Amino acid sequence: MKKVNIAEIHPEPFTSPKSKFASVSQNISVALGRVDKSDKKTESHPFDVELCRIPPGKSLCPYHSHTTQTEFYLVVSGRGMIRDETGQTEVGPGDAFVFRSGEAHQLSCHGEEDFVVYIIADNPPGDACYYPDSRKISYPFPGARGRFTLQDANYFDGEE
Repeated sequence: MKKVNIAEIHPEPFTSPKSKFASVSQNISVALGRVDKSDKKTESHPFDVELCRIPPGKSLCPYHSHTTQTEFYLVVSGRGMIRDETGQTEVGPGDAFVFRSGEAHQLSCHGEEDFVVYIIADNPPGDACYYPDSRKISYPFPGARGRFTLQDANYFDGEE
C-alpha cells in the first residue's frame, strides 16, 4: 500500500494570464504514483483525486463540458457558486455534487475565504471539452502534453 498525507503534497498554484481563473491544487493521485499527463493504463488510476483551493473572487476554470469524463465534488470549506446549464447554485461545506459527460459546469469562490473542494474524476483517455462561452473545442493530442483547440486558439481566448 502506498500512503500519503495531504500536508506532504506540494501545492501547485495556478493563475490565468488576466487573473480571472486561479487555484492552488494538491494532486493526491500523482502523490500516490499516477504518472502526470500519461495516458498509459499502467501509469494511471481508475480515478484521480485532488484537493483544490479557489481564492475569493476567482473561478477554477472556464465554463465547460466534457465528452466522456465524470467529476464528483465534495466541498470542504468556504462558499462557492456553481454554474451549470440551469443557472447558478450556492454551495458550502458538506455539499456534494457530480457532473457527468455533456453537463457544462464552472466553480467559483463566492465568499471571503478560499473555496476548498475535493475533486474526484475518472479522467478517461480521449476526453474532449466544449467551452460554450467561447465556442471552443479542445481535445487531447496523442503524444503531446496538454490540450489543443481545433481553432488553434489559446485556452483562455474568449474566456477572460
